[in-house]
Amino acid sequence: MNRAVPFLRVALLTGAASILLLIYLPVLWLALLSVSGEPLSGMPGHFTTGWYRALAENRNWVQPTIRSVEIASCVALLSVLGALAAGRGLPLMRRARQPLVLAFLLPLGIPGTVTGLMLFIGYRFMLGIHMGFWSLVLSHFIWAFPFALISMLVVTNRFDYSLLEAAADLGASPRQRFWQIECPLLMPGLVGAALFGFLLSFTELPRSIFVSGAIQTLPLFNWAEASAHSSQVPLIFCLNTLLTVLSTVASVAMIGLLGQRTR
Repeated sequence: MNRAVPFLRVALLTGAASILLLIYLPVLWLALLSVSGEPLSGMPGHFTTGWYRALAENRNWVQPTIRSVEIASCVALLSVLGALAAGRGLPLMRRARQPLVLAFLLPLGIPGTVTGLMLFIGYRFMLGIHMGFWSLVLSHFIWAFPFALISMLVVTNRFDYSLLEAAADLGASPRQRFWQIECPLLMPGLVGAALFGFLLSFTELPRSIFVSGAIQTLPLFNWAEASAHSSQVPLIFCLNTLLTVLSTVASVAMIGLLGQRTR
């Protein structure tokens, strides 16, 4: 028995290390290729920063990036508002709670290309919505909302509603109860919903292919350049490395600030 415990521990650590390697090795490899003299070979070569200088001179990626940030910001706002409304109401329901949660989470099981095609048909032929900015916002919101709702339900399921009743007994108005009591306690869920909404929208590709119209987001730009095997591919390595670093730093900073606030 004593020998089995160390073996099990080693096996678990090895499995965890393997999973982490599968997650982060492609990211590290992309970063190495971005400073390689021959990135298209797939193997890191001699060190160079020339591709980053070329990226600074090339402006083709700027407009798609700005457009992606605009769309992701709208999706983040909608995700927060939607998750807040549903997350506050669902815990108070009894019979309808589980069916509604299941209905909200069902889009997670539908492939992105299938969802994109269904949304294209629905927007174009049933609702008469032109493909463009708002069709992208709506399709990204449908994808991000289940994740935002899960983030909010983790918090609201543990929320003590007796605090609001006590505040009401002490004369607090509904607005005061929301902003001074409920909102601070729900802040972890709100931040999680915003992060899910922004990041999932910013990196969304399969649904965007069907509903983008003439709008080109950053994932669509990367996909078009990579599929064309153009000379811009090394610049895509650099651009995505920078975006990965920035998003990681921003996420860690947000989580750190949120952790300090909740203590």
